[in-house]
Amino acid sequence: MPDDRGTESGTVGATETSFAIIEQLRDADGASVTEVAEALDLSKSTVHNHLRTLIDLGYVVREDSTYFLGLEFLDLGNAARERQGLYEVSKQEVDDLVSTVNEHGYVMSEERGRGVYIYQSKTERAVQTDSHIGTTVDLHATAVGKAYLAHLDRDRREALLDRLELSPRTESTFTDVDRFRDELATVREQGFAFNDEERFVGMRAVGAPILGPDDEVLAAISVAGPTTRMTGDRYRSELPEMVQRSARIIGIRATYS
Repeated sequence: MPDDRGTESGTVGATETSFAIIEQLRDADGASVTEVAEALDLSKSTVHNHLRTLIDLGYVVREDSTYFLGLEFLDLGNAARERQGLYEVSKQEVDDLVSTVNEHGYVMSEERGRGVYIYQSKTERAVQTDSHIGTTVDLHATAVGKAYLAHLDRDRREALLDRLELSPRTESTFTDVDRFRDELATVREQGFAFNDEERFVGMRAVGAPILGPDDEVLAAISVAGPTTRMTGDRYRSELPEMVQRSARIIGIRATYS
């Protein structure tokens, strides 16, 4: 339960409560005061006061008795996404890749040990998942995450591995750190990563790192699709070559733009 009081760690309880309410509105796609209070185990008066403040600031809107996130968040989201500059330099290349392979494409950056999708592109036949721009994903259960981790310098990679919880998403997810290190060594050697039903049953993906000057890893990209289409040479050789080529182009653009 969020707490309005300060904590010994120096965090501000009221801020934590506001963001818990914001995230609840996001997850519920809108909710009443009572629904938020029950979900977060808060008093209705506390929820109402936070919502009233968020409305005054433009970050929440009210329709009848239901509260929704406001469009003010779009400006913050765009500012956060554009901070690295990767969104603009990768967008066209990922769109072109997706139009060729006719599947789902992603650009992922890492923050605080989690992968964050900063761009996605899809065609009409792409399988719909829970992923969207801003989705956070486990680095160990995605092709983009494995491609990113594998190409970090050793100290940074080990620091992240020490923090990662290799929790299972499916029966195919890597959960043993030694086996996962072996997987990352393979990814580093071949230059791309596979995700063989490790996040979603029935879905596969191929990822590659976006490298900057001196082979510094900036982010990663991937294409994903159902196992019925991601098969044979297409999955094992054609898509890896295409994804790596697009990643190289994005890396060059990011370096010289």
